[in-house]
Amino acid sequence: MIQNRAALHIMNGQPKYLWFLIMSYAMIISISNWYDSRLISLFNLTISPGTLSFPLSFLVSDIITEVYGYKNARKAIWAALFFNSAFLIFGEIITKLPSPSFAIENNEAFDKLLHINFWIICGSFTSYLVSEPINSYFIAKLKVICNGKYIGLRFISSTIIATLIDSIIFISIAFHNLINRTNLLKMILTVWLIKCIIEIIGLPISIRLANWLKGNEKLDIYDVKTNFNPFSLNTNYDSNNNRYYKN
Repeated sequence: MIQNRAALHIMNGQPKYLWFLIMSYAMIISISNWYDSRLISLFNLTISPGTLSFPLSFLVSDIITEVYGYKNARKAIWAALFFNSAFLIFGEIITKLPSPSFAIENNEAFDKLLHINFWIICGSFTSYLVSEPINSYFIAKLKVICNGKYIGLRFISSTIIATLIDSIIFISIAFHNLINRTNLLKMILTVWLIKCIIEIIGLPISIRLANWLKGNEKLDIYDVKTNFNPFSLNTNYDSNNNRYYKN
């Protein structure tokens, strides 16, 4: 009976903290894309600012998948895509609207700041739509294979794969016309290593937070017989998927 109530709890979309995790995830994606057009230099390494913030999206995605299941992580991915797209489209619209005469100079400066680099946006959207579902997929699959054990190893393994894919796609598209192949490869490896390091640094927090959420939500979803179609919006789970009380 308790188990069935917990299943109904998530099927009705009532977990207490899921909304906040999805909102945080969407904000991280938007922030990363907003600042990515400005390159920075750290320790003589050239990277995009999103390199420092984007790994946090993998941490949040890991937690959502671990606690609430792949289906809810997929919902977070689409929610973030929607709000980030709305943010970018609205920015393009307002830069095309006429300015009052007394604000022309200030508005031109703002428009220049808001100007979207086409290749960076293409790279960001493409890498996001490929790497984020892959990350959640590996988390979900490894959880079932490992029977819920080795959470730290599972988080790291999925991140190593997903961030490598993300770095290759994003940098190859975004900066292909700015730097030569040798520096492009160096940038990919540098960005990938930094993302992995950030994931490792944040691992103790993400593991504790995932375990805390499981206890408070009374949820520990296993994606058994899940449809991993990234375009599906189904978020229903039954009592057999929630193994919190069994574990």
